[in-house]
Amino acid sequence: MEKILIVVDMQNDFVDGALGTGEAVGIVDRVAAKIESFEGRVFATLDTHEQNYLETAEGRKLPVAHCIRGTEGWRLNGKVQAALEKKGYKVFEKNTFGSLKLAAAVGEIAEEKGGVALELVGLCTDICVVSNALLLKAYFPEAEIAVDSGCCAGVTPKSHEAALETMRMCQISVR
Repeated sequence: MEKILIVVDMQNDFVDGALGTGEAVGIVDRVAAKIESFEGRVFATLDTHEQNYLETAEGRKLPVAHCIRGTEGWRLNGKVQAALEKKGYKVFEKNTFGSLKLAAAVGEIAEEKGGVALELVGLCTDICVVSNALLLKAYFPEAEIAVDSGCCAGVTPKSHEAALETMRMCQISVR
C-alpha cells in the first residue's frame, strides 16, 4: 500500500493573488508542515491556463484571469514550494478542475504497489479539491481517500463546508 499526499493548486493566485482569500492565506503554514511530515509520495497539481483564458468556457463563467502559465500567480506559494522541494514531488498541470493525468499516475502506483491511500489538501475545497477527490473515488472506489479539512480552504467558508459534506456523502474521509 502506497501513501500519496496530493497538494491541490497551492498557487499564488489562489492564496493571495487574483482569487486569494484570507482563509487560503491561513492554511499555508499547515500545508507546508503537512508536506514536510508526510511519509509517502507527494504529488502537486497546478491550475494552468494560457493567455486566451478569458475566451475559454471557464473564462466566460469566471472572468478573472488567473494561473496563466509562467506568471507569478501561476507559481506555487513560496512556503509550499520550499516544503515540496525538501520532500521531492511530481507536478501535474491541469487546465480544468480535476486531473485525469493525476488519476492515471495514481493508477500506475496502485497497480505496482497493490493499492493506495490518498490524502488531499489545498485550494479550493469547493472546486478543485472536491473535483479531484470525487474523480479519484470514481477511479479507485476501494482506495482509502481522505481530505484534511484544516489544510483546505474554499471560495467562502460556507462553500468549503458544503464541499466537505459532499465528500463525506461520497465516502471520502474528512479529517
